[in-house]
Amino acid sequence: MDVIQKPRHRSLDVGGLEIFYREAGAADRPCVLLLHGFPSSSHIFRQVLSPLAEVSRVVAPDLPGFGFSTAPGADEYAYTFSNLADTVEAFLERIGVGEFFVYLHDFGAPVGYHLATRRPDRVLGLIVQNGNAHDDGLGSQWDTAKAYWANPTEANRARLPEWLNFEGVRDEYVGGLPDRLRELAPPESWHLDWARLSRPGNIEAQFQLFYDYGNYVGRFGELADYHRTHQPPCLLLWGRHDPYFDLAEIMGYARVLDRLEMHVYDAGHMLLETHAPECAAVMRDFVAGYAPVTA
Repeated sequence: MDVIQKPRHRSLDVGGLEIFYREAGAADRPCVLLLHGFPSSSHIFRQVLSPLAEVSRVVAPDLPGFGFSTAPGADEYAYTFSNLADTVEAFLERIGVGEFFVYLHDFGAPVGYHLATRRPDRVLGLIVQNGNAHDDGLGSQWDTAKAYWANPTEANRARLPEWLNFEGVRDEYVGGLPDRLRELAPPESWHLDWARLSRPGNIEAQFQLFYDYGNYVGRFGELADYHRTHQPPCLLLWGRHDPYFDLAEIMGYARVLDRLEMHVYDAGHMLLETHAPECAAVMRDFVAGYAPVTA
């Protein structure tokens, strides 16, 4: 393997926040921006960085409050997806990225869609992995969340499932998986996530992000217009045992997007933990197929 394909681990000051990121590939290649979701970090992409670096410059930042990036208190930093997108935009400017493919997973989806709807011309394509953008994917498991978003009282908050704890973090990896697949998920991933999420003040910050997800759901009509108008090429990767986002979500994308490639795997919400080689191969081909032609 060429040394340029090997991941580098770096930190960068972005507006007073230390943003940790992983990067691989040559700087003159098309960029792939990997955006993780809750409760993970760029660690989730560790197995796909080098394969993607064969055809791209691949960059995976830890969002504020996650992984090895700074976790400012909620009184110091507004934990909204719009503000996270502001930080990512500033990060991209610092590292000299203009256009990019964007990987959207879980909480990374609202961040990435803010970037895409602000500047559609920058987005070369979408790679959606268990990232919701339609009502189709929000089944009855979201009823208590919807009630809280509509009326954020203490009583409605008390009805929410407990997930901001170690067990909830673990379930992001193994929830919904049949026994034959559970043993494929490496436990160090959720132990790392919980160690970083449980930093002082971070749990309430994460809850603020969850509350802002209700505002993201309110943007679904705007996202449908973005898909319909701009028709970004899209690679959709889905773990069919996801207990959070229903499999019906994939049809939301299929109804509108013309250039859509879909792969459904016998996996869960954290697809890359169990199916990284398969996903890396199709991601590499997708990026190579839609990369801008240079003279």
